[in-house]
Amino acid sequence: MNSWFFLDSGPCPPAFNMALDEALMELAPTLAAPVLRCYGWTEPAATFGYFQHYPEIERLTLLRPLLRRPTGGGLVPHDADWTYSLAFPVGHEWHGVSAQESYCRVHDWLRRAFAELGVPTELAPCSRPGAGQCFLGYEPSDLLWHGRKIAGAAQRRTKTALLIQGSVQPPLASLRRADWQSALRSVAGQLWAVKWQELLLPEPGGMQLGAEADSERTSPRQRLRQRADSLSSEKYSQDSYHRKR
Repeated sequence: MNSWFFLDSGPCPPAFNMALDEALMELAPTLAAPVLRCYGWTEPAATFGYFQHYPEIERLTLLRPLLRRPTGGGLVPHDADWTYSLAFPVGHEWHGVSAQESYCRVHDWLRRAFAELGVPTELAPCSRPGAGQCFLGYEPSDLLWHGRKIAGAAQRRTKTALLIQGSVQPPLASLRRADWQSALRSVAGQLWAVKWQELLLPEPGGMQLGAEADSERTSPRQRLRQRADSLSSEKYSQDSYHRKR
């Protein structure tokens, strides 16, 4: 069975959103199945690519907090967008394809999901520069609606996992996020025979600490929650990390 996890995080604090995505990448081999995570934001924020320079990015937006993503790409505003991430463990077919192929594949998936909702979109055939801001220009295989970019993504591939972080600007106010998420899962079932399992995380502080919390007795879900909380407080909540270059 081609089993994938689905994690609907709902609105989360900005630092935790980046932390959980990084934790999903780190622990992908432990989870041993792909994860599709859909999430929102408890407050407006902006993220920028891992290799971008903070002094240049901070002049491009008034949105704060301004967070460095674990993936590449450009500046992305997060206010009314639909945000998602995908984590694939090493050994999965997606991990082995080129960056260009995985980028095209994920946006074709989104295109098909919008088609299920009666919204025709297309993949960009070429580039249009956007001065480091994700939604001002577009790259080949970005998702376009009436010539305007509505979806972009950034990737990071390590020896053990592939992480894709994506943002969608809903093209129509009448569209519901829940319907789009349902369409994503439906299309994955059609294309790759995916069978979905809900991934539920423990509540904050819901795991035992101390001697009873060793790795052999802690479930993958508990380790995921613990790692996300740690990255959130020690890394993504620290302004010095985002300003490191």
